[in-house]
Amino acid sequence: MSDYTLPLDELPDPLPIVPLSKPFDVTITPPGSKSITCRAYVLAALAEGESKIIRPLRAEDTNGLLDALCTLGAIARWDGEDVFIKGVAGRFPRGGEVNLGDGGTPTRFMIACACLAAEPVVVDGSARMRERPIAEGVDMLRQLGAKIEYIEEEGRLPVRVVPSDEFKGGELTIGKTASSQFISALVLIAPWLNEGIQLRFQGVPTSESYVVLSLKMVDDWGARCEAHISNDSGSLRVWTEHITSCLYTVEPDASALVYWLGASAIVPGAVVQNPLRNEYSVQPDAWFWSRLKKIGVHTLEFDAETDLYPGAIRGPELLQGCEITMQDMPDAAMMFATILAISNTTSMVSGLHTLRVKETDRIAALANELRKVGCEIETTDDSITITPMPRDDDGNFTNTNPVIIESYNDHRMAMAFAVLGLVRPGISIRNPRCVAKSYPGFWHDFAKLYQ
Repeated sequence: MSDYTLPLDELPDPLPIVPLSKPFDVTITPPGSKSITCRAYVLAALAEGESKIIRPLRAEDTNGLLDALCTLGAIARWDGEDVFIKGVAGRFPRGGEVNLGDGGTPTRFMIACACLAAEPVVVDGSARMRERPIAEGVDMLRQLGAKIEYIEEEGRLPVRVVPSDEFKGGELTIGKTASSQFISALVLIAPWLNEGIQLRFQGVPTSESYVVLSLKMVDDWGARCEAHISNDSGSLRVWTEHITSCLYTVEPDASALVYWLGASAIVPGAVVQNPLRNEYSVQPDAWFWSRLKKIGVHTLEFDAETDLYPGAIRGPELLQGCEITMQDMPDAAMMFATILAISNTTSMVSGLHTLRVKETDRIAALANELRKVGCEIETTDDSITITPMPRDDDGNFTNTNPVIIESYNDHRMAMAFAVLGLVRPGISIRNPRCVAKSYPGFWHDFAKLYQ
């Protein structure tokens, strides 16, 4: 399994995945949460004083965001795995040009941050990021007084953000959005707006769980906020607050952990220890284990009165099909859908509408690649129905033709189908380096399954 331990730029492309010959029993602690790291960087960069962020994620998305914040005037210095960030007390002293590559969350956060800069800021991204929606977020910021111009195409990157004395915050009514990242961006900058923000929702916010994460972190930093969200409406408010430096520890990334939990689910008898045990996590994907229970995966060492999360996950002899929504954990939806490729009956996963506008159209990508390995697939704008790979009377897959899985430069596609390759022979992953976006050490950790 030596290929998996090579540096990313030396990996074979495509990278063959070798099926496992025996179950594993491992503990894999992923790097820091991408969602938490991005939010912590924004809050630290805007705070007064020097914050210490302990064990943040170092990956393309988070590195790009930190570099962009420093372009505008924050100062970062590394000490081993930790970073110290000297903030700007609510107003970036400089402008400039920043390019966040494929990073959807960093780009949307940076457009909001740029509204607090003393000089013009141009925000751009990759060709794919230029295709992804930003108009809703821009419109929200404009309604609060920001001055934002589209440089080339209306509703798309790049944009120029010009300083505005009218950008003071206030009240907004928000309908259905394409991404929760727009709302999170407003929440994160709200303490530095003269009027804070007050948002009223017409319906439940998209990916509400990530909005809750943003509110929790703003509260951790010392701002006053509240939220009331029901099935058909809701509101949130963040007050103006003097935010100072903070010591903040980043949890292991639950969105990265789902691949190891998924690996234990599809390999009968395999066990993955859960590093999030006994932690109160606000990461939506920390509850992925509860979805796995619905398809027959076993949770071990779990006491509902004392533990929030099971101590370990063990794969069953046979996975059960299901109908389920993944609306509250869209990043984990791809791994869950891929797992269902080896279940015993047809399954349907819904709540996926945000997947259409991610690093790729993830519903279409899943459909294309699952068909390659032998599944029958039907899709809608919000769901995917998966008829699993056929097996013979002995339980062996009848289609083991060699296939190259296109990753579409999407880290979650590459990681999900690598896990499927542990049990389905013949899978190779195109562009395995794309995991650098969120999990540069993924293949090194993948090699641990073979030890």
